[in-house]
Amino acid sequence: MRLCIFGIAGLAIGGVALLSCSSPKPATPPRWSPVPDRPREEPFHGGPNALLLKYDLDHDGTLTRDELLAGLKAEFDGYDTTHKGCLDPGQAAAINQARINADASTATPLQDWNQDGCIDLREFSTTALSLFDSVDRNSDGRITPQEFNPGAAPGRGGQGGAGTAGGRGGRRGGR
Repeated sequence: MRLCIFGIAGLAIGGVALLSCSSPKPATPPRWSPVPDRPREEPFHGGPNALLLKYDLDHDGTLTRDELLAGLKAEFDGYDTTHKGCLDPGQAAAINQARINADASTATPLQDWNQDGCIDLREFSTTALSLFDSVDRNSDGRITPQEFNPGAAPGRGGQGGAGTAGGRGGRRGGR
């Protein structure tokens, strides 16, 4: 008798499980996407390579450390309207907002790393110099088109994959 009750209970639980698997669930959009039929818009303006290539003064597709330093100095001087060698928090906030408006999720905000209320040229240059060092794989002080896009075939010329991130084709997740 006891065995019969357990058998019937097991069949009932199994039947409920099968029914729950067979009934289609209504499609609900993922929480991160308000529109389920298309991905959310994420403007992407070239990523890390574009950040560096804007300093390629002779536009030959190769960026030297000297070109980068000269470009960073000129850009900093353009923002330093008081010519004190210091960007105050208000100036930094305006630059950061402009970067966010232009590059959305790929923007790199300025940081007052030593918290002295002043962003100097060294702090202004931190992101670009760090990125330069990571992309310049052979540490020769030059980033060639092949280093900008290691997945590209050599000899194509130009800027290679100026809009790609590390030769991954610029797609999310490296796929």
